[in-house]
Amino acid sequence: MIKAILKSGALLFVFTMVSIFFVNWTQNSTYDKIQYNEEQLLILRLGELVSGYDNDILQDKYSKEISLHGVQQKINIYPAKRNKIIFAYLIEHTYPNGYSGNIRLLTGVTIEKKLLGVRVIAHKETPGLGDKIETKKSNWIEQFSGLSLSNPQKDQWKVVRDGGVFDSFTGATITPRAIVTAGYQVLELFTQQLHLVKEK
Repeated sequence: MIKAILKSGALLFVFTMVSIFFVNWTQNSTYDKIQYNEEQLLILRLGELVSGYDNDILQDKYSKEISLHGVQQKINIYPAKRNKIIFAYLIEHTYPNGYSGNIRLLTGVTIEKKLLGVRVIAHKETPGLGDKIETKKSNWIEQFSGLSLSNPQKDQWKVVRDGGVFDSFTGATITPRAIVTAGYQVLELFTQQLHLVKEK
C-alpha cells in the first residue's frame, strides 16, 4: 500500500515537473517571438522615417526617463548619424490618451526641429475607425513630415473639428487628436528642452 502511494506520488511529481517545463518553454518561445516581431516592426518604422544614416541606429539606442505627454515615462532614443554627426533623433514614446488608452509611437525630429514624421508602433484603437493611424490602413499619418512648431502655427495644431488644420476620421476624432497632440508635444520637447533628449 505504501509503495503504491509512493509510486503515485512520484508519478504525480514527474507529471507536474514536465507540465511546468512545457508551460515555461511555451511562454519563453512566445515571448521571444513577440520580441522579434516588435523589433522587426520597429526596424520597418525607422526605415519609413529616416534614411542616409551610417551608424548602427539600433546599437546606438539609449533611454531616458522624462515627463512627456503629462506622464513620467521611459523613452527610447535612436540617434541618426552621418559621418559621426547626429542629424536627427527618433523617439519611441507613449501617448496615454488615445480612445482606447496608450498609443506607442515613433517620432522623428531633425536637428532643425522639423518632423521627419510620426509612426504607430502599437495601439488598441477601434478597428475600422481609429486604426486609420496605421500606414497599412490609410496615409493620414504621413502628413506630419516636414512640419514644425511654426508650420502650422500653434493654434492650428488641432484637428479641424477643434479649429485646426488636421483632418480627423469619420466617426473618430479622439484618435487623430491624440496623434496631433503627441507630434506637437514632441516638437516642444526638442525646441524647449533638448537637453533632456541628448545623451550625456
